[in-house]
Amino acid sequence: MPLVCRGVRGATTVEENSREAILKATRQLLALVIRRNEIDPALVASAIFTVTKDLGAEFPALAARQLGWLEVPLLCGYEIEVPGSLGKCIRVLVHWNTDKLQNEIQHVYIHDATRLRPDLSKLPPVDWDELESWIKTQMNSKPA
Repeated sequence: MPLVCRGVRGATTVEENSREAILKATRQLLALVIRRNEIDPALVASAIFTVTKDLGAEFPALAARQLGWLEVPLLCGYEIEVPGSLGKCIRVLVHWNTDKLQNEIQHVYIHDATRLRPDLSKLPPVDWDELESWIKTQMNSKPA
């Protein structure tokens, strides 16, 4: 099958509006999206991040830069406010060139964001320590 552009979605939440909380949660989210879908950053067309209005301490796109997405076009914005919607939430939509079929894409919803898409939140348990170790390796292997 030829390469086509697919969208892979994900969301996570943070407990506080702080720079480190936003970056750590976004790195974890992206790491899971990358690993579960075997994404090569060279094939990422773009990514759009949104945050709820209660988050503003940092751009979540910085986490992608920290993981080496230096040439990928990134955009951040606010999620629309809907009464009763989930707060302190970071969402991402990655546009990715792949030969995978749409039904092979694994969207990632973690922490309280599993409430957004319970149908897509049935992931294997995450070893958070191992994930953080992988993230650290990625951050250390990329130019500053």
